[in-house]
Amino acid sequence: MNRTLRHALLLACAMSLSAAPVLAKDKAESTTFATVNGKAIPKVRADALIAGQAAQGQPDSPELRQAVTEELVRREILTQEALKKGFDKKPEVQGQIDLARQGVLIGAYLNEYVRSHPVTDDQIKKEYEDIKAKLGNKEYKARHILVGTEDEAKAIIAKLKKGEKIEDLAKDSKDPGSKDRGGDLGWANPASFVPPFSAAMTKLEKGKFTETPVKSDFGWHVILLEDTRELKLPGIEEAKGQIGQQLTQRMVQKHIDELRAKAKVD
Repeated sequence: MNRTLRHALLLACAMSLSAAPVLAKDKAESTTFATVNGKAIPKVRADALIAGQAAQGQPDSPELRQAVTEELVRREILTQEALKKGFDKKPEVQGQIDLARQGVLIGAYLNEYVRSHPVTDDQIKKEYEDIKAKLGNKEYKARHILVGTEDEAKAIIAKLKKGEKIEDLAKDSKDPGSKDRGGDLGWANPASFVPPFSAAMTKLEKGKFTETPVKSDFGWHVILLEDTRELKLPGIEEAKGQIGQQLTQRMVQKHIDELRAKAKVD
C-alpha cells in the first residue's frame, strides 16, 4: 500500500470518522466486506473510511478501495491479536474505547446540528460588514517600548526628545516580541491592540511619538507612529468561506454552552 495513502487512512480512522457524513444504508447494503480468520468485517467500516477520505477531498478510486481493503484487513488482524491477549479487559483500554465511541457519536450529532442549522448568506453579509466597521479603513506601522513604571516611560520620552532613536532604546523594552526588532510592531490594524494603546497610536501624526506614557494592563508604553496606509480587505465572496466557518464554529460553541448550562452535574 502507498505509505502516504496508508497514513491518510490511519488518520481518517483516528480523527475523521466523527467528521464524516452519515451515509444512508438499506439492509441490502449492510453486508460483509471481507472475512479474516472467519471473522466478518462489516461493509459499513469500509463505507466509513471512504466517507472520511471523501470529506477530505480524496476521490473514490480503485486504488483507494484497495487501500481501504488492506487497511481494514490489517486492523482486523491486529484487533484479533489484541483480543486474544485480553487487552479489551484492561481498564485503561476500555476507557480509551469509550472515549473513541463518544467522539464518533459527538461528531455525528454536531454534523447533523450544523446540517439542520445552516449559516445563511444574510448572516455572512452582516458579519462581513461588522468586521469592516470594527477594522476601519487604515493600518498603522508603529514602534513601541514597554516598561514597568511611568517614571521609566517618562525617562524614555525625555531621551527621544533629545534625539535618541527609539530603535536603540527598545533594547530595554519588556516586550519580547518586538524589542529585538527595535520595537517594530509591523503593519497592524488598531483592533489588534488593547484599547489604550490603539487610542493613543491613532491620535499620533506620522513620525511623532507619545509625549505622555500610555498605560495598559501590560505596563507603560511609549509609542512612535512611522506610517499609515489604506486597509485593503478581501471582498465578501473571497471571505465568504472563512466567515461561514467562523459563524458555524461560534454557533456550535453556543449550542454546547447552552446544553452545558442546562445539564445537571452532581
